[in-house]
Amino acid sequence: MQLLCQVSPEVLELEADVLDAKPGAVLLAQTPAFPGGGGQLPDTASIHWSNGEALVRTMVPDERGWWHEFENGAEISGRVRVSVNPAFRRLMCELHTLAHITNSVVFQNFGGALLTGAQLSADGTFRIDFDLTGSDADRLRALAGPINDVIRQDLPIRAFQMPWDEAQSVPGLFRSKTVSPPRRADGNVRIVEIGALDRQACGGTHLGSTAQTRPVRILKVENKGRQNRRIRVGFVDSVVAP
Repeated sequence: MQLLCQVSPEVLELEADVLDAKPGAVLLAQTPAFPGGGGQLPDTASIHWSNGEALVRTMVPDERGWWHEFENGAEISGRVRVSVNPAFRRLMCELHTLAHITNSVVFQNFGGALLTGAQLSADGTFRIDFDLTGSDADRLRALAGPINDVIRQDLPIRAFQMPWDEAQSVPGLFRSKTVSPPRRADGNVRIVEIGALDRQACGGTHLGSTAQTRPVRILKVENKGRQNRRIRVGFVDSVVAP
């Protein structure tokens, strides 16, 4: 199901008719909110109706649209408005963009190392894990240099659809060691491209160019198992415990 945030990320508020309802939840055909996934946290969103409002707790896909479960036992009908918190969305776009840049730098400098996990955090940091055996920890700690160089280059970022079978045959488009991105009902997969630097399958939200993000520093490099190396990244201008 194509999310509105994937095709029109600037839309942060949407009015919609309720297709179905139960206490504490409504089904909408479309939503401006990102439901979470791929290491990205769900949007902070609220739902408003004629005589009330509540925070959206979670979103559940349905063949007809998206169930929005909210912090209120009300059963509502008619027309509602869903609003996304712009500051939190912007932070997730920034962190997800940086995670792609980090992924690309590691992929290119460490022999095509595959991703084993990633998680964006509300505190303005993210962690990203790679299948790396016996890697030089000092080289990983020095990644802030090439990452910040990509930021300064102001590379454009765009997303487009590609046939899933075609994408699977292109080296580097699917970066996860264990999980492949889902094939859409139309047979396509969404690809995010950062200039001439990087292309990979992804369903999350991103900025419009690399220069829209802040410079970063490497907070910590850890061994998580025999072949897993974890890199934790934060902003230069933030004070975060390592």
